[in-house]
Amino acid sequence: MPALANTTAALDYQTAFHLAPIGLVLARERIVEDCNEAVCAIFRCPREALIGQSFLVLYPSAVEFERIGERIPPIMTAQGSYADDRIMKRFDGELFWCHVTGRSLDRAEPHAAGIWTFEDLSATRRVAVELTPREREIAAQLVTGKTSKQIGKILDISSRTVDIYRARLMRKYDTGNATELLQRLLGN
Repeated sequence: MPALANTTAALDYQTAFHLAPIGLVLARERIVEDCNEAVCAIFRCPREALIGQSFLVLYPSAVEFERIGERIPPIMTAQGSYADDRIMKRFDGELFWCHVTGRSLDRAEPHAAGIWTFEDLSATRRVAVELTPREREIAAQLVTGKTSKQIGKILDISSRTVDIYRARLMRKYDTGNATELLQRLLGN
């Protein structure tokens, strides 16, 4: 066991953070304190462009930044972490699907300090049509297999409103039913 202990003691966690194959961000109050090279590659920007910036620069709109920011605390407080698939924005303006997971240092203060991971899903899931912020939120929930009632509860809107947005998405994606819509959203 002594050899293992020496290996562990010699591990440079900062190097591991910066070279991790998944995007990592250390944040306080939704401000980027540090990030790794994978995040810079995902969002197509230099590290200096993210350090000290609000996560707002990574969202398609301020509305989505605010809505998701409001949704995080109750879930993270109850579960200890938060995760979802959502449409995000690269620095060049391209919208793309991203899997985001976060864990706070203090469950009682979810935005105070934590670590967030970002995984680019654009290789398997494309943003094919122009969507409104609410349509993007509905689409993100639909791809997880949630019902209109479940989506309505998560987004604090009626299930009927979800159905209206689902119908709009079906028109925009030129699909005849919810199954075809799901296939298009998933990039199949």
